[in-house]
Amino acid sequence: MDRIQELCKYAILDIKDDEGLYTAEKLEDTLEHIIRENMTEREIINSLVQVSLELTSQEEPKWQYAAAKLYTYNLYDKVRENRGLNKGEDPYSNLYNFVVELTEKGLYGKYILENYSEEEINELEKVIDKDRDFLFTYSGINLLAKRYLIQDFNRKPLELPQQMFMGIALHLAIPEKKENRISWVKRFYDVLSSIKATMATPTMSNARKPFYQLSSCFIDTVDDSLNGIYKSLDNFAKVSKFGGGMGIYVGKIRALGSSIRGFKGASGGVIPWVKLFNDTAIAVDQLGVRNGSVAIWLDAWHKDIPEFLQLRTNNGDDRKKAHDVFPGLCYPDLFWRLAESDIDANWYMMCPHEIRTYKGYSLEDFYGEEWEKRYYECVEDDRIEKRVMSVKDIVRLIIKSAAETGTPFAFYRDTVNKTNPNKHKGMIYSSNLCTEIMQNMSPMEIETTEIQDNNGDKIIVEKTKSGDFVVCNLSSVVLGNVDVNNDKELEYIVETQIRAMDNVIDLNYYSVPFAEVTNKKYRAVGLGTSGYHHMLANNKIGWTTDEHLEFADKVYEKINFYAIKASLNIAKEKGSYPHFEGSDWQTGDYFKIRGYESTAWQELKKEVAEYGMRNGYLFAVAPNGSTATIAGTSEGVDPVMSRFWLEEKKGSIIPKTAPNLSMDNFWYYISAYNIDQAWCVKVNGVRQRHIDQGQSFNLYITTEYTMRQIMNLYIEACKAGVKSIYYVRSKSLTVGDCESCSA
Repeated sequence: MDRIQELCKYAILDIKDDEGLYTAEKLEDTLEHIIRENMTEREIINSLVQVSLELTSQEEPKWQYAAAKLYTYNLYDKVRENRGLNKGEDPYSNLYNFVVELTEKGLYGKYILENYSEEEINELEKVIDKDRDFLFTYSGINLLAKRYLIQDFNRKPLELPQQMFMGIALHLAIPEKKENRISWVKRFYDVLSSIKATMATPTMSNARKPFYQLSSCFIDTVDDSLNGIYKSLDNFAKVSKFGGGMGIYVGKIRALGSSIRGFKGASGGVIPWVKLFNDTAIAVDQLGVRNGSVAIWLDAWHKDIPEFLQLRTNNGDDRKKAHDVFPGLCYPDLFWRLAESDIDANWYMMCPHEIRTYKGYSLEDFYGEEWEKRYYECVEDDRIEKRVMSVKDIVRLIIKSAAETGTPFAFYRDTVNKTNPNKHKGMIYSSNLCTEIMQNMSPMEIETTEIQDNNGDKIIVEKTKSGDFVVCNLSSVVLGNVDVNNDKELEYIVETQIRAMDNVIDLNYYSVPFAEVTNKKYRAVGLGTSGYHHMLANNKIGWTTDEHLEFADKVYEKINFYAIKASLNIAKEKGSYPHFEGSDWQTGDYFKIRGYESTAWQELKKEVAEYGMRNGYLFAVAPNGSTATIAGTSEGVDPVMSRFWLEEKKGSIIPKTAPNLSMDNFWYYISAYNIDQAWCVKVNGVRQRHIDQGQSFNLYITTEYTMRQIMNLYIEACKAGVKSIYYVRSKSLTVGDCESCSA
């Protein structure tokens, strides 16, 4: 019993408790109901973890930290056992031997020992802060241990959290100059281990490993040809194999009934190809952990839209269904203007192949006023067959699907392309799986296939023009764990993350060569934020207040300023991205469009024009599902679902609370479902001014929302300059999070 008392005191030792709620006696008394004779210490600790979780409530949320501390104690013990260490031995001792051990086992990449000496690694061991293992909530450390910490081939843990953070830092600093490398390792480690920023899930999982696919998500544009379609399918399979999700734009593919080689009515349209991507997502999983993930995007004026909108619904012909893809619609502003002003107006859907044939251009290659002019040109051309429905009927199909399945995702293509800093080099047709990445896109083209002689052996060589195959390199500032009013701290973290993501581009393992070409052409990164609601609660700002709008505007402008400054400084050191010349960065239009007129902004603008930018795209807010759990914060830019809830995963029920919940911030945590979503749309528009790409932004609706109210949210989003809408989350609907893009 003495040992149980010691463990109970250990569990609550560092919990700040002004009201006397967290006592060892309470933990011990609750344990009495489940204790039995001859239990091992590990079993007792597991029981104490369970008891601590059962005691967790919105009135007493800190029990989850007691559970985390006990869980970590057990984790240390397991790691000692699995590594053959003595019972009392410090598992953090001798970092160099640890790296050697895991390298010899084939669990760490050889490149770490090739780039760092024993002396350097010994120096880095001194900066490891073991106390940071106790920053996690139970949900955070549990997820980290099961999905991120390195295990042996029998799934037994060998690595501890601070070793993981140091391993990631060692990997990310490799591209730095030898004389600066160790200081950057220390800086990366400091920011990540203090959980003031997180790298994307693939980076957290794969940095330091032999196979290091570090990017979250990819976007491909499918060409309207058999070769092009199957090439994209092949690319998706390769990306999925290594843990990446994909966004696929199919808007160039001809519609159902279109001609092939002049034969009318020959095309089966986009749906059969969508089903192929659906089946590939299931067939090529990620080492059995989860299925591949893919969003399929189509323009709202494409002739196959009505069938596309029923891909995931539960009624209709199942042969035309694709329940495992996530459909997304790309809307011109015209569609939502008509929905607001003339909802009974006709909406004309056409085949892109017919437009190319009869008009000599691709309608999807234009946006804004030019797109509208050409759209009506096509409408008036009798040679192009039209499928006509009222805007009202299309909106009904959209909202019916959204209410039933949470999709289609929404992409506001005019706003996206007007604010594209690299519009001089291309077009953005759609987004990625989580709707926050918005970069130039173009299909690859298979130009020639040659048979070559190689010492009597015949080799078939296929030459392919790469196109723009978009890659997402993500990380997030954890706003809830940072003092956003401390400009020095915020700049330090933003600068660190921009540097880390830029290095990911050079370090990354590319399963698809087209991805490497595009990644190094634009050197695009996506700095995001998590812990948004957490930040508001920390600063005692109500969600539905004007103060919220002003605060969001101020914080995101600062983050953007520091991100641009960081990229500029790397450009001074390492050079600009290849397509900088002629970009909005270079001409200054980037700053003009966003109304950046202060002296500080104008000085930054001049420096950017003179020295360039390292990264063609900088800012994108991912959903941050898994990494927000690890950081003990709220997800992305969304409000919390509740102050307290029970999460069921794989048979276990885990209590979760709003971040750092206390009576001090209790009333600032309002459930997403109790917030007027018009406020969420409004503040999204405020933030969007400072974000060159997009935000993974959800709408939360209840059964009280009418179809008209939901439609009005889409209309207001269009007017507010919102670039995308992810899920429409209904209380009666459960939708999964994007694990690939968790940043």
